[in-house]
Amino acid sequence: MASEAVLAGQALSDEEIVKRVLAGDTPMFEILIRRYNQRIYRITRSTLRDDDEAEDVMQDAYFRAYEHLSQFEGRASFSTWVTRIALHEALARKKRRGRYDELDAIAEAKGDSTMILKSGKPGPEENLAQSELRGLLESAIEGLPEAFRTVVVLREIEEMNVAETAETLGVSESLVKTRLHRAHAMLRRHLHAQAQGRLTELYAFHAVRCDRVVKAVFERIEREAPGAGKSSE
Repeated sequence: MASEAVLAGQALSDEEIVKRVLAGDTPMFEILIRRYNQRIYRITRSTLRDDDEAEDVMQDAYFRAYEHLSQFEGRASFSTWVTRIALHEALARKKRRGRYDELDAIAEAKGDSTMILKSGKPGPEENLAQSELRGLLESAIEGLPEAFRTVVVLREIEEMNVAETAETLGVSESLVKTRLHRAHAMLRRHLHAQAQGRLTELYAFHAVRCDRVVKAVFERIEREAPGAGKSSE
């Protein structure tokens, strides 16, 4: 359940919340955690392919973000900044467990790729079918090579724009477009006419898990870095 700080600060921008946290109002950091839990879960879960590990990495990423909050300079949005931290944490975790194989860079190409798998919300009679289809889509996305899977999660599921995705991954915008175009082709070969779901409903991160992450992050802040998120000025 959201705290009073969250309920009172919902209308504040990310930058305003960061300033409040740096000024010593640590509880406000909960707003940022809850605001981006869904996105951070999606990127860590799609990278690690394991629910428990994804949740652990989420906690690590938010703690790192809090520890280094004074280094957030606003050149990129806070959402991009924290997503990059989470992605780096997930890749580091994957590398440590010995299953991270870096893919060779693919040739850059021109042209935009078309968005796929978008449709209206299903009616009540379609709920079961759509639920099954979501499972098929998640399975198909997880079957993509990592470089393509990550782009699909950021662009299609998280609906980040090309520039944000490129900045998050540390690659060029043209490479993002190329990878997304090729990922679409791979997915179409597997799904074709069945791909009729809403990608934004995939990799859902529900309220109970959200509460658990918030609690774990704040316990770690209190235990390991009670003053780390404050400005040194």
